Formats: sequence, C-alpha cells, structure tokens
Amino acid sequence: MKDLAVIVLAAGLGTRMKSSTVKVLHPLAGRPMLLWVLESVLALRPDSVVTVVGHQSHRVRGVLPDGVLAAVQKEQLGTAHAVITGISRLKGFNGTVMVVSGDTPLLGADTLKGLAIRHRRTGADVSVLTAAMPDPSGYGRIIRDDKGVIGIVEHKDASPAERAITEINTGTYCFGTKALRAALKSVRTENAQREFYLTDVVGITRSLGGRVLGIPTERPDEALGINSRADLAEAERMMRQRINIKLMEAGVTITDPQNTYIGAGVSIGRDTVIHPSNHISGDTAIGSGCTVLPGNIITDSAIKDNVVIKGYSVLTRARVEEDAQIGPFAHLRPGSDVGKDARVGNFVELKKTVIGKGSKASHLSYLGDSSIGSGVNIGAGTITCNYDGYGKFRTVIEDGVFVGSDTQFVAPVKVGRGAVIAAGTTVTEDVPKDALAIARTPQTNKPGLAKRRRASKT
Repeated sequence: MKDLAVIVLAAGLGTRMKSSTVKVLHPLAGRPMLLWVLESVLALRPDSVVTVVGHQSHRVRGVLPDGVLAAVQKEQLGTAHAVITGISRLKGFNGTVMVVSGDTPLLGADTLKGLAIRHRRTGADVSVLTAAMPDPSGYGRIIRDDKGVIGIVEHKDASPAERAITEINTGTYCFGTKALRAALKSVRTENAQREFYLTDVVGITRSLGGRVLGIPTERPDEALGINSRADLAEAERMMRQRINIKLMEAGVTITDPQNTYIGAGVSIGRDTVIHPSNHISGDTAIGSGCTVLPGNIITDSAIKDNVVIKGYSVLTRARVEEDAQIGPFAHLRPGSDVGKDARVGNFVELKKTVIGKGSKASHLSYLGDSSIGSGVNIGAGTITCNYDGYGKFRTVIEDGVFVGSDTQFVAPVKVGRGAVIAAGTTVTEDVPKDALAIARTPQTNKPGLAKRRRASKT
C-alpha cells in the first residue's frame, strides 16, 4: 500500500512471561512471535516498516527481515513514547501511520489491510481496531458516544462500569501523520503506570476536533495479545489449527488435527497422510503420497514421494528418497541420506551416512560416517566403529554386499562390491570385491561337558 508506514512495538521485556528471553522472541509454531506480526505487516507492501526495540535489542534486531528498520527505545516510558521513537525514523513521511503491537501474532494481513482501507475512506484522523471479548480482563476498554470513540481506558485505570464494557482495544491503530504528531505532544503520565499511553492520543485528538473511529474486527480471535505463557499456549493452539486447516485444504490428510504439531515452514504434498502425535518442524518438506504413522519427530528434513515413516522415529536434517521406509524407532541424525526404495528399520541409528537404492538396515544397528551402496543388506547388530577417541573415520561398503549379523567395522575400512561378511566378524582391514570375510575364533565343542557341569552343581 502506498503512503503507508508501519511501526511495530517490540521494546518491552514481558515480565509476566517470567523468562530471560524477551517476550517477542518466544517461539510460536516454530518462529519468534514477532516474525508472525512482521509477516502480516510486510504483506501490505508498505513504504516503511519500523520496529521499536528496547530490551535485548541486539537479539530482536537479529531476527528482523531485510528492509525492516529498527528504532531503539532506550527507556521504556510507555507506548506513546515508543511511537515517538519509531516515528523519528519516518522523517518527511506524511501518509498513514499504522501502529501494531509485536505481541499480537495472530493478526492477519487481511485484517490490517481492511483497517487501513476503512481509515482512508472515512477520512478519520485516528482509527482503532477493536474486538468484542467475552472476558475483556487486562485489555483497554473502548469508550464511545454517538460520534465515535471518545477514548480508551486501560484496565488498571478503569472504573467498575468501564470494566463491564466488552469492546476492547486490540493495540492496532491507523493515524494521519499530522494528527498523530500533534497529539503526541500533549500526552502526559497521569495514570496508574505513570507512563505515556498511546491510548491517550484518542481523547486528545477528539479534544482537538479530530475524528476518531473504532473499527471492530470480524475476527476477534486475532486480537489475542501474548502476555503470559498461558496466552502463548492458546496462540500456539490457534496457529497450529490454521496451519493444519491450510494443509488439509491443499490435499493433505491429517487424521487428528488437534494432536498434530506442524510448524509454519513445513510443506507437505497431496495425498500424504499424517497420523496423530507427529511433531514436524523447521525447513521440512514432505512429498506426495507419503504415510507418517504416529509419534515421529521430524526436523529440517527432505522426504520425497511415497515414503512410509513408521512410528516413533526421529529425523533431523535428513534426506529420504522415494519409496523408502523408515522405522519404527529409527533415528536419522544430521547428514543421513536414505536412497530410493531403501529400508531403515527398528532401532537403527544413522549419522552422516548415505544408504543406496534398495539397501536394507532392518534391525538394531549403528551406521555412522558411512557410505553404503545399492542392494546392500546390513544384518542385525551391525556397528561402524567410527570414533577412536580422537577422530572420526569412514566406512565404505560398495554395491551388493551382504553383511551378517553382529558385525563390527573398525573404520577406516572399505568393503568391495559383492563381498560377504560372515556373522560375528570384526572387520579391521579392507575386504576385496566378491570375497568372504570371516574373523572370529574357531568353535570348539566339548562332548558331555554341559551334562557333567550340571551334575556337579546338584
């Protein structure tokens, strides 16, 4: 929108969060809540966006997207003072100034756009986005007369009659720049908090003959401000519901949306089925036609089409190709790459390991720092001994190798194409192509010894 600047208020600590992390950096659906606000703001394509920072300003500035300006409020003297700090970065600007709180992450771009459009069409000096709340405790109340909004009374300063009002201030405004600058000069600290309230601009503008409108939102659920961890949990629930609905509308089956946790950056293809109790987050992409059974934790991973992930597996920065199967109870650590039609079964752990097309590691194995070719069978209990206490070393197993159960590969070691490793072997040297490797002590049978031993115990 042309001739629009947005000031985002993000300077407060958020004492009710009881946290060493500033409130606007608390995560919501996988990203800091401030970034949800900025995403909606930037969707308006305004001329300028200024974020007012204060507590932990270096950390807050560190998450700001490119092009978003920062204004430092060195002392937190109230919301009006914060706006004065922000407007100082808008020298020469004479359009509409929108003010949004950094702790209202549920506000959508459509709601903000609608507010700006109505503000301009009506010619108002100040427009306040309001919402009807069944329980308005903690919010400023909207005071009206037949001409519009007279003022906003903060909850702590409200009388019993004013506290009974259910129309609340969402903390989102549009101002004409001239009216805003004029009113800010008259704001005082005569209130319970001894702060400069931005809400006082409403009454001051009316007293100066300006027009103030209260514009109710059609989506009051978006007005939730985050002041406590309970508020954050409620916002998380609502945001998760939005994400899941969007995915289902795009053709994903989520069998139990209330118990499925999918982050904002996740993409999932059509006809994939997500079962309950899955936590899928970060920069994860899941293809089409996949089945994700209950209880998995998947982070920053790339999963191609028609993959089956069985329950209670953990994938972190892993890659899984088409038609592969993972789990149950598998652990794919960073750098794991599972090839097309491969199998990684129960209680198998991979770390920086590539498994080729059609290979199988079905049971109870640790494969670290390894390259495993196509058509390889890894027997149960196989371990790559990749660490000598000082450094990590690689194991290379070429195509078509058969590895018997309870095998240890003492890296660095290479096994040639088509070789067979006998069960119980400890491999300390390279194995040539098509060779049989066996390294275990010969079996010795002592006839009758077991019987004599039992007799001696009676």
